[in-house]
Amino acid sequence: MGRLRASGEIGEDTGALAENERALVIVPTYDERANIERLIATALAQDPRLEVLVVDDNSPDGTGAIVDALADCDSRVHVLHRPGKMGLGTAYVAGFRWALERDYAYVFEMDADFSHDPAHLTDFLRAIQGADLVLGSRYRKGRVTVVNWPMSRLILSYCANFYARAVTGLSLDDSTGGFKCFRRSVLEAIDLNEVKSGGYAFQIEMSFRAWKKGFRIVEIPIVFVDRSEGTSKMSQRIVREAVWMVWRLRWWSITGRL
Repeated sequence: MGRLRASGEIGEDTGALAENERALVIVPTYDERANIERLIATALAQDPRLEVLVVDDNSPDGTGAIVDALADCDSRVHVLHRPGKMGLGTAYVAGFRWALERDYAYVFEMDADFSHDPAHLTDFLRAIQGADLVLGSRYRKGRVTVVNWPMSRLILSYCANFYARAVTGLSLDDSTGGFKCFRRSVLEAIDLNEVKSGGYAFQIEMSFRAWKKGFRIVEIPIVFVDRSEGTSKMSQRIVREAVWMVWRLRWWSITGRL
């Protein structure tokens, strides 16, 4: 079974990425034209070995076309077009497959709406040197670092993490967060064909599968700022999926299906 560690357990001398170790930031999009150009520029500015893959679900607002134009001018920008809105989990799985077909050492998940600050990317790159999977936590050691969320959304998120810990035994402070960095070896070890979650339960499922395979998981603190442009993708269907998925993960673990 995997090990869970706090960020403080990784020393300051763990080193940085080797010159030949490239990292890919996967950004799923649907109607994100207000954010995407600035987000990509800010992400790429953090480290020269970072590249960005936008997985666009045929955004009606033309997000995909904007990224196409950026990719034509910058070899560090890539875009994967999908025919329609197919869910967050499947977007990331498509991005993981794209990354595994190429020589990226590390693969990120990051939202397109600046709720995940690209400035944290360098923190992840430092932490991954002593871990296999690094999670950005909004609730590290009981400290809440969420800005501009209504109290109802904050309570829902906090309780969802408590619920996930209680059901699965995955003792993370923030198992539902979507700002992550994987070593390539983690994604190679997980059978992506068996990943079932489509919404935010995807985050719990991926961490749980990595934990069960014995990988080292570390949480680092991040500041999460609610989106200022566009609309949230949260829905009742996504909440219901998360409620039931944690029980499915527990059952799969008991029956040896992970």
